[in-house]
Amino acid sequence: MELDPPVPKYNNGDQLSFAYPSVRDRWPAIITQIIDDVHRTISDLHSEHNDRLSEGKTIVRELASLKYEMQHNRVLTPLEDDGFEDIRLYNDELQQRTAADLDGPKGEVPKWHNVEWLFSECYMYRRVYTFFSKTTHWKDYDYFQRQKISTFRSSRPAVLELCAKYKEIITNIKQNDQVVKDVQDPQRIAAAEKLLFVEMAEICLWGNATDLSLLTNMTYEDIQKLQGSNARKESEKNILANDLSDAFAILNKAKQVEQRRRVDIVLDNAGFELFVDLVLAGYLLATGLATEVVLHPKSLPWFVSDVLPNDFSALLNAMQDPKAFYEVNIDGKDPVPLSDQEAAHIQFLFEHWSELHTDGKIVLRPNRFWTQAGSFWRMPKLAPELFQDLKESELVVFKGDLNYRKVVGDAAWDPTTPIETAAGPLGKSSGLRLLALRTCKGDTVVGLPKGKDEELRQEQGGQPEAREWAWKGKWAVVELSDGKAS
Repeated sequence: MELDPPVPKYNNGDQLSFAYPSVRDRWPAIITQIIDDVHRTISDLHSEHNDRLSEGKTIVRELASLKYEMQHNRVLTPLEDDGFEDIRLYNDELQQRTAADLDGPKGEVPKWHNVEWLFSECYMYRRVYTFFSKTTHWKDYDYFQRQKISTFRSSRPAVLELCAKYKEIITNIKQNDQVVKDVQDPQRIAAAEKLLFVEMAEICLWGNATDLSLLTNMTYEDIQKLQGSNARKESEKNILANDLSDAFAILNKAKQVEQRRRVDIVLDNAGFELFVDLVLAGYLLATGLATEVVLHPKSLPWFVSDVLPNDFSALLNAMQDPKAFYEVNIDGKDPVPLSDQEAAHIQFLFEHWSELHTDGKIVLRPNRFWTQAGSFWRMPKLAPELFQDLKESELVVFKGDLNYRKVVGDAAWDPTTPIETAAGPLGKSSGLRLLALRTCKGDTVVGLPKGKDEELRQEQGGQPEAREWAWKGKWAVVELSDGKAS
């Protein structure tokens, strides 16, 4: 806690914060979904699996008890030791909060409705995991897997469109020698490459909220036409701070002078968002803006849909046989068959990404630091090897709302605070260059122009004292902190 920002943090007791409905409504609903998932798995078990059945019923009881504690504002209790080092860190912090009265009124121990939002949310997911990790038969069970798969299936139209566009881009890049010879203007080439990078990154930003028609191919005439696209402008206006041009300049410069160029992506959600993350990774490698992309998944089921290493394999397996994956009966409805061309486009991405992974150009590197309770301000002290490793990267992309909250400590910064300041030890002069791609789904935000927060509060309706405009993912920020700059 002493390593976190010296700025007030968002608290579950603050009625003007998104933390308030989260602990009262969202989190109990998530636990209910986990209970339902375990019930479904139990119902499919046969009598010879008595031990697994018994453990499953115990897990359900523990989940129901946690939900009751949360809804009735009980005291947060120490986590049960499941053999992992982070349990000590969680329990030590809980003890410190109890002793220091950091969260509630003076003399009140941390309860669900008065504790710091970020700590309690991480605590909840880590506690749920202990119910499974201490068992024999449920130890490796991903209780969010069904939702991840379902979400990716429901993204079929966007997947098909993006696969077709991506195949076009990669094919054109591979045949690019003649194209470059035909275009003698280096500035025109650079402008086209920059525009493609921005398009790829914005699709990565918005995930399944992206208008996929914005993506284009490597034809320079088409790129020029796209610059005036009304659709692209409509999307861009919701990005409140956008440093993609600076990020491209950094990667493009490194391409000219560095033999080894690594980009890291600290992942957010599985399914379609992981799919678009791989689109960006494949594009960076194909164009030479990176020679290696390191993906950082979580090590345990986290915030419902965060990427685990197995989710990468599951995605590739689905794409290897797309007809088997997509042509399934859902809710009694017969699926629309994939055309041979649609299947071939998906399989092209499978083959391309599998080759990049096999060749060591796409690497998965999980680390249990990502599921600790606190902010990333703690990384230099609690995960120094990870911190030093990330410094080797040309650019570390932090995806999604939670990673953003952790980068800036989930603190109530003045919204005009530069991200270099709000990132603390990961910011100015840190040796780490980070790019946050975040659609806003929480209170904390930095890097906004002066007066923008006030303007959005007035437009949102509701209570202007609350930052409700930042709760629903309509708005986004893309912010660069160059800790390598002299």
